[in-house]
Amino acid sequence: MKRTILLLTIIFCGAFHSSLHAQKVAIKTNLLYDAFLNVNAGIEIGLASRWTLDLSADYNGWTLSHQRKWKHWLVQPEVRYWFCDRFAGHFIGMHVFSGQYNVGGLKNDISFLGTDFSRLSDLRFQGWAVGAGVAYGYAWILGKHWNLEAELGVGWAYTRYDVFPCADCGTRLERDRSHHYFGPTKAAINLVYLF
Repeated sequence: MKRTILLLTIIFCGAFHSSLHAQKVAIKTNLLYDAFLNVNAGIEIGLASRWTLDLSADYNGWTLSHQRKWKHWLVQPEVRYWFCDRFAGHFIGMHVFSGQYNVGGLKNDISFLGTDFSRLSDLRFQGWAVGAGVAYGYAWILGKHWNLEAELGVGWAYTRYDVFPCADCGTRLERDRSHHYFGPTKAAINLVYLF
């Protein structure tokens, strides 16, 4: 998984190497994901005066204590339109995403827009997901090279998964199930460094 993410990043950077000069590239980290110990990074490339392409990746390979598991990887490219200048002020975006997960033992009572997250309390889910959404965000200029960016997105995800009775069990309760999810698909408070 780590190799795949690294390879995609190298290919992406190489494909846009000609665009890598002043005020056309930003690197970033999502502070919300950092708070949950998710390793993440993003790169954003200027395409035109008001258009950018953002590519973010997220990885969590940790097994938590007390039969809890929250392992996943996710890649999420997004095309953004900036209302003023790129990398400053209001923007809207359209994103797609894909990833795999292995999650369970997370105590909660959340049921939201047709998805029962409380099942994560006693069961483990292992599978993959793809989806798409739209987002709104705002970027504050902090200095010559630093920005703070907030973004919230909503959309749809399709997932296929297997269900297990506990975080470490290999006995499968359900096989090849599917689910359609509608709701938040992106939340970010990004610390951004501009070149």
